[in-house]
Amino acid sequence: MSRTRVILADDHKIVLEGLKNLLEPNFDLVGTVEDGRALLKAVKNLHPDVIVADISMPLLNGIEAVRQIKKADPNVKVVFLTMHPDVSYAAEAFEAGASGYVLKHSAPSELVAAINDALKGRTYVTPMIAGELLESYRNGSPKRNDALTKLSSRQREVLQLLAEGKVAKEVAKILKISSRTVEFHKYKMMEALGIKSSAELVRYAIKHGIVSIA
Repeated sequence: MSRTRVILADDHKIVLEGLKNLLEPNFDLVGTVEDGRALLKAVKNLHPDVIVADISMPLLNGIEAVRQIKKADPNVKVVFLTMHPDVSYAAEAFEAGASGYVLKHSAPSELVAAINDALKGRTYVTPMIAGELLESYRNGSPKRNDALTKLSSRQREVLQLLAEGKVAKEVAKILKISSRTVEFHKYKMMEALGIKSSAELVRYAIKHGIVSIA
């Protein structure tokens, strides 16, 4: 019987090394990547059964990456491994198609169980936030920011790259679009969010978790 194929995505090399040691006895670790765009390519080339991904990653955050991955392959399982204990992040992760949500400091005791639950079609939520997450759903969907729903997937991609300090030409090259299209997306976002300057747009992206300052 073949072993479960797993890809790891985290922008911290030390974390990746620790996760390798944790997962390799139980799974076939077919790849590790350090940003969301590399994750898209790895999934397309390596066809994993399970993805273990951080939320805060450069070039494309984990949630946006998983949204795209799940559209292409609804069957791949995703477990988020993150520093974010905020239930709104967890809610968005599950909305994107995740099967599990584990906090990094709990990985040694929870990650393997979360992956196994995902493979069985179950949902795993770290006990540290499970009660709070359930309560927040009872009180209404705990979205991070309703204004973000005004933005398209492409606009959120552009927003992250701009917030990471890339100029329009660099964003255009990464996304394989024109600089004019980047500027169009930028101004449409500013209009939708009621933002009047590029600096304010960057602050918005950091505040609402589109990009991490860590």
